[in-house]
Amino acid sequence: MAVNTTPESPLPVGEVSRLIGGWIDRLGAVWVEGQITQLSRRPGAGVVFLTLRDPSYDISVSVTCYRQVFDAVADVVSEGARVVVLAKPEWYAPRGQLSLRAAEIRPVGVGELLARLEQLKKALAREGLFAPERKKPLPFLPQLIGLVCGRASAAERDVLENARHRWPAVRFEVRNVAVQGVHAVPQVVQAVKELDAIDDVDVIIVARGGGSVEDLLPFSDEQLIRTVAQCRTPVVSAIGHEPDNPLLDHVADLRASTPTDAAKKVVPDVGEEYERVRLLRDRARRCVAALVEREERGLAHALARPSIEDPHRMIDERADHVAELLDRGRRCLRHQLDRADSELTHTHARVVALSPAATLKRGYAVLQKADGHAVRDPVEVEAGEALRARVSEGEFSVRVDT
Repeated sequence: MAVNTTPESPLPVGEVSRLIGGWIDRLGAVWVEGQITQLSRRPGAGVVFLTLRDPSYDISVSVTCYRQVFDAVADVVSEGARVVVLAKPEWYAPRGQLSLRAAEIRPVGVGELLARLEQLKKALAREGLFAPERKKPLPFLPQLIGLVCGRASAAERDVLENARHRWPAVRFEVRNVAVQGVHAVPQVVQAVKELDAIDDVDVIIVARGGGSVEDLLPFSDEQLIRTVAQCRTPVVSAIGHEPDNPLLDHVADLRASTPTDAAKKVVPDVGEEYERVRLLRDRARRCVAALVEREERGLAHALARPSIEDPHRMIDERADHVAELLDRGRRCLRHQLDRADSELTHTHARVVALSPAATLKRGYAVLQKADGHAVRDPVEVEAGEALRARVSEGEFSVRVDT
């Protein structure tokens, strides 16, 4: 419930602390999960002091419990262990400090951790964070590789040595982080974000050596998984050994069984590439030689054809054929003309023989009336009528007597 105050009537610090304590006292007990980062067990003291930290975020809270509460789990709980605590929030008014009073502490077993990881895995898979279509292809030859690993670790040495042995010119941008414990998740997340923000980084490798399930838990953290899923740079997971399978393997664009395997998958081998180039060059040379040889054979075959070897042969053959056809045409035309001339001569002779002029030449005459009509019957003329007589050599006038 809000408290009414003004600059003229403020509340004393003690009253504010008392009110906060009253509000917190009304809170009930809650079950809290976290990782123990500090553990203080003073000899002879009846109270044990713990610091409980959220593994995914930089948030801690102080926890106190009676010694007999902690002694029940003292053999299986130490710094770095994950526990579930039944505690009631308490407010220490003199210092204005919040803490939790634990009534029960339960260690989180491996089986329970694995069950939770399986539930988280299914939830993230339903969101599509592990979908194959989200995977980004790795560059063939990365110029700058981002490496997230432990300081002076075997994983760092394996990646650097194997990568430079395979391709001596490769460059690395290394971020050394805690790879287990309470600081692992925030440091790895920060390192991945920093490398992803560098434009020259072509691929990011997150590497760690083998370890127990608890040691590898940071690489199954939901915050890290979502950070990797949002990266624009391809990410390679190289955590532990072949049997190890943290959730980072599923969201990464490529899973490597070991850090050494990551170097082999990310960086090509210069000797293998030289050999591949040599083989491809030989193959290309053979292909070109075979192509040139095939074209030479085709050219030789084309040049051996009669039309190419003697281009005028076909023309000459056609010329002879044309000359033969021309001669034949001339003969046929001459024969047709001769026959037509003979028929014309014969017809001319018949026409001449049958013409009136030929009859007149034989001594006959044609009588014509004044209108030019030929007289064919004596009844057509009258006595004293003037007629004209046509003979072979001309014509003259005659008169009908009786």
